[in-house]
Amino acid sequence: MAEETVIPFTPGLPETVLPVPERAAADALADALGRPGLAQRDALADVAARFPRFLDAWAHLAEVVDDDIEAYAYARVGYHRGLDALRAAGWRGNGYVRWRHPTNRGFLTALDQLRARAEAIGEAEEAERCAVFLHQLDPDWDRRG
Repeated sequence: MAEETVIPFTPGLPETVLPVPERAAADALADALGRPGLAQRDALADVAARFPRFLDAWAHLAEVVDDDIEAYAYARVGYHRGLDALRAAGWRGNGYVRWRHPTNRGFLTALDQLRARAEAIGEAEEAERCAVFLHQLDPDWDRRG
């Protein structure tokens, strides 16, 4: 069962922190990331299939594949599953989702990969929307991708 993170009240925009993932999912991801090349991609795909709500698996898949269309698809799945997870965690369409909280990183990475892969396939407007959204969610975002 996932642990809940309690964020102290601070005035201003609300901040959402996604819950800690299942231990089995995190362990499977760590194992997958330790594999080389195509074995890593296949192991990540297996993690995403076994734990389809685990955002980090989708985000890492989008990062490791070479094909921009395939990566775009993985990033889009991670992004949309992330929106569902954020809503379940109390996010109501505004407020912060910051990188400094490790459990938010899968979603933010998926969104950043969606930005990068949209740009790579010529979807400039989508890439710009994703960039703006990243900065709205975390004003300190550094466009890591």
